[in-house]
Amino acid sequence: MVPNTKTVRPAEPNELVPEDYFAEIDPDQFFGNEAPLEIDLGCGDGKFTLEMAEYYPERNFLAVERLLGRVRKVCRGAERRNLKNVRVLRLESLYTLQWLLPESCVDRLHLLCPDPWPKAKHHRRRLFQEPFLRALVRVLKPGGELLFKTDHDEYFEWSQEHLEAFAGLECLDWPGNAFFYPKTDFQIQWEAEGKRLQGLRARKPK
Repeated sequence: MVPNTKTVRPAEPNELVPEDYFAEIDPDQFFGNEAPLEIDLGCGDGKFTLEMAEYYPERNFLAVERLLGRVRKVCRGAERRNLKNVRVLRLESLYTLQWLLPESCVDRLHLLCPDPWPKAKHHRRRLFQEPFLRALVRVLKPGGELLFKTDHDEYFEWSQEHLEAFAGLECLDWPGNAFFYPKTDFQIQWEAEGKRLQGLRARKPK
């Protein structure tokens, strides 16, 4: 989904609004500095992005989300916390990777609890498959990483199979104490209901 650029809506604080949604952007331009870039793809209410940005002030965080209400919530959350290293982009995830971000600009990309589309007839709508992986490799820097989590066991197996069959990424171990990694609200809710989250970590070869 590409926003209607003819509709004028005042930008939220910390919102990244491209002048042209059909041309690549320069992320450093919107942050005003050069720093490692992390993407939270489908950021939801932004809890994960905001906590990561507080913990890693030396890194920049771009949160991508389609829904305007969530975009506003994340933008205002960043403003309240005075986070200068957060920008929020209202756009569809795959389009962002395929067309908007330049090649080799992302250090880490987080894909946390995307819609699993559980019905077989809807599996084609799942994000985690070859077009996504190709677009991901395009934007990751050499040595850049994908971090993926889901509470849906079948979707995890699906994603694992697609990742293992894809030659452009190498799988990595992801022990629980590898690095700081806050829980999303979805994760907190699902763990309270007795559900488990499984994760995949992969790297673009250097």
